[in-house]
Amino acid sequence: MGKRISVLGVPFDIITMEQTIEQILTFMQGNECKSVYTPNPEMIMTAREDQEFAEVLQNGDLVIPDGIGVVIASRLGKNPLPERVAGYDTVQNLFQRMKDTSFTVYFLGAAPGIAEEAAQKMKAKYPGLQIVGWHHGYFTKEDEPAILQEINETKPDLLLVGLGFPRQEKWIAAHQKQLPVKVCIGVGGSFDGMSGKVKRAPVFFQKIGLEWFYRLLRQPTRWRRMLQLPVFLWHVAKENHGR
Repeated sequence: MGKRISVLGVPFDIITMEQTIEQILTFMQGNECKSVYTPNPEMIMTAREDQEFAEVLQNGDLVIPDGIGVVIASRLGKNPLPERVAGYDTVQNLFQRMKDTSFTVYFLGAAPGIAEEAAQKMKAKYPGLQIVGWHHGYFTKEDEPAILQEINETKPDLLLVGLGFPRQEKWIAAHQKQLPVKVCIGVGGSFDGMSGKVKRAPVFFQKIGLEWFYRLLRQPTRWRRMLQLPVFLWHVAKENHGR
């Protein structure tokens, strides 16, 4: 792996989208289970209060900047990140490369029925993509052994875990060494997008880094969460000023 920078204690690989896809495909040809995390400013702020979560992110095998706020924050330092590497787009680009290959994927997360619907939509979008299973994210500790058994039986190369942060990252870290998987990626609410339940921002908003603003317009109840962004940037500016 190449160089990393730290944003409020969370490491990020200095990497482009294209390099990210190549690195994950390299991981998928290896013999160990690798973790891929996609922190945004809200996750970084949570990590400041949750030491276990912070340590999980710090030990990620590949950590990419999902939020444009992270890229902006990096530009306040000496080693800016080259671009936003959105988790959703990363997975879509991976699917494009995985179709018509022997690589397989398993969907874990979201509300009952959503992962299955997402899987069917992705099969239609990427003919040849091998999805070997799915399970919703509303499972208990008692349900977990059966889910792990299914993953062990299907042996997917890629496991997408959409349990919401920090649960999904902690779940990956807790099971990483026992899973017969090459790559685990925490994908948040991506299954909702893949299934069509939640619409993504138009490409225009994505390109200018205002996808968060579009989501706020669509879901005004998110305003409290969005308040984390200016607080996050204030902490970043304060940290860089003190160096």
